Amino acid sequence: MTGHVLEFLGETKLELGPVGDVQGNWRTGRDDANILWLVLDKADSSVNTISEEVIRELRDHVAAAEADKPAAVVIRSAKKAGFAAGADITSFDRMSDDGAADLLRQGHDVLDRIEALTCPTICVVHGSALGAGFELALACDYRIAVSGASFGFPEVQLGLHPGLGGTFRLPALIGPTDAMTMMLTGKTAHTKRAKSQGIVDAVVEERHVGAAVAAAAKGEIERQSPGLSSRAFGLGQARSLAARQMRSRTEEKAPKDHYPAPYALIDLWEDHGDDRAAMQSGEIDSFAALLKTETSKNLRRVFFLRQALKDAGRGDDGIDHVHVIGAGEMGAEIAAMAAIKGKWVTLGDVETSPLGKAMKTAAGICRDKHLTGPETRDALDRLMPDPNGYGLARADLVIEAASEAQEVKEKIFTGLKDKLKEGAILATNTSSLSIELLSKAAPDATRFAGLHFFNPVSKIDLVEVVRGPETSDDTAGRLAAYCGATGKLSAPIGDYPGFVVNRALVPYMLEAMVLMDEGVSKELIDTAALRFGMPMGPVTLADQVGLDIGLHVAESLQRSLDKPMPPISDDLRRRVEAGNLGKKTGQGFYDWSDGMPHPDADLDDAPDDLTDRLILPMLNACAEVLREGVARDADQLDGAMIFATGWAPFRGGPMHYAKTRGVEAITAALKKLEEAHGPRFAPDPGWSDIG
Repeated sequence: MTGHVLEFLGETKLELGPVGDVQGNWRTGRDDANILWLVLDKADSSVNTISEEVIRELRDHVAAAEADKPAAVVIRSAKKAGFAAGADITSFDRMSDDGAADLLRQGHDVLDRIEALTCPTICVVHGSALGAGFELALACDYRIAVSGASFGFPEVQLGLHPGLGGTFRLPALIGPTDAMTMMLTGKTAHTKRAKSQGIVDAVVEERHVGAAVAAAAKGEIERQSPGLSSRAFGLGQARSLAARQMRSRTEEKAPKDHYPAPYALIDLWEDHGDDRAAMQSGEIDSFAALLKTETSKNLRRVFFLRQALKDAGRGDDGIDHVHVIGAGEMGAEIAAMAAIKGKWVTLGDVETSPLGKAMKTAAGICRDKHLTGPETRDALDRLMPDPNGYGLARADLVIEAASEAQEVKEKIFTGLKDKLKEGAILATNTSSLSIELLSKAAPDATRFAGLHFFNPVSKIDLVEVVRGPETSDDTAGRLAAYCGATGKLSAPIGDYPGFVVNRALVPYMLEAMVLMDEGVSKELIDTAALRFGMPMGPVTLADQVGLDIGLHVAESLQRSLDKPMPPISDDLRRRVEAGNLGKKTGQGFYDWSDGMPHPDADLDDAPDDLTDRLILPMLNACAEVLREGVARDADQLDGAMIFATGWAPFRGGPMHYAKTRGVEAITAALKKLEEAHGPRFAPDPGWSDIG
């Protein structure tokens, strides 16, 4: 047989017959069993996305299958990165007009035709099948998952809901309760859960894909059938009750005023959950309407901010071996994430007990990241406790994660002289200390910089890569690439008190304490911040960070900055002296014995300027770091604040919010606060350069 060969993940080879061809974004052909393979290979991209062009080409391939029926149709990906990362989001702005619904209907037509083919249709998924990629898989009769595959609808993170049939195909497959939960939360179903839920019909290793496809083509794999719950929710009364409960749960995390998409989805299901045709029509109209909302536009902006931060971390870091100094909470997670991402890691500490705890932490992170047994074993094998510091001599990168005290760090750096191999980079995980001053104790200031991770390292993606005055371009570039290689978003920034994120956050927390001293309750303060859209209020945040750390950073900023800061509360000092440090001790401003506090106060009694007193100091600090050249630009700053702190993403970031509200309005509000509360609210001169 002549033709060409497709190779998947280096294991499964498929030789296509004479009709095999590469057409645009698809590789196609029929094998000896007359099975038609449609292999998505998005041109000029390392990942597949479902674009208008991909759908149009797929329509032509489906038409060919309708005209000359194969024994079966298989859809899969040629990309090692996975099946498909969802829709091509770059096209969404072009769709945000009256033509969006027409484009969606064309996509629905293609997927409906796949569903209607009279031969078996089989989707083979490795890696992630997200959004429109998941919807393409749902249109097939069978879904075969390669171990490690995952499925999800992250559209809610873009201010949308599924738009290519997911709203009715997934509930019909696995039942409305599980389906709506996936769509409303954006959570991913990994291989094991996807199989138990019925999303996939079989799970195989890559080398067995061919046999699984052959079995599915012969009808030898049992297909998932809708359960009793699907029929129960065919009754409008049952759907209405469930919809009320869904709205109530959603409101706790995503208020309707800020995030309309989940509520549009619930309304759609409640109104049309028993009528597929009406659901399909409603899905198209609802998706098209949501595209036009400010929330969706801003959340799509956030998506591209993430991409820009990822791009800053591309390249070869040249780092194989990492040595972490300090096995405390931060050091343990830094080491674990490096090992999970394939680095060899040695972890040192002056005490041996933290090293054992660090290994347990690493195992827990592996579970949270849904690593398989072999993946977990390999990651833990790469992480080696090293109380004697033998790994220092072999490390390409040494990360110091000791206590946040300059004299401690300087002593460590002095002790590293003549112990590091030639060309090794030394980085400090400091949240506020001057990189310039610390570099004076480093063995080589050109190979020294800050790597400011955020707690918890395993959950917060952003890392500030902080250059000192002598940090070389090579060092800064390799550290940014190291962040990318270990799954982090890198924000290369300049050395400045508090850097970017803490410079903005500390006034937010300190102003909250000033308000408490004035008699405003912590619940009222936190509720105002939550209603604005912050992920947690400033008082809760202070407890979460640790009151001792917050006090240390606040004192550092007050010493280092020329601009006035909110005064440090005596109450804060007393709590730190008493050992009531927040979440980590069980008691701070809040009692954490019952878990995370959930303040929900009545804002009718709040001071009129409460929200501005909390939010505008952050914006003013952001204008300052832009003026000082600490951040590259407003987009980088917005991305750093969103991905390090969760700053109201539906508002597009602090500087985007400032521009939307209007710079003149912001500065006018700051002047009014300055008149009422003092010079700490004086508008920064940098506002004059922000359009």
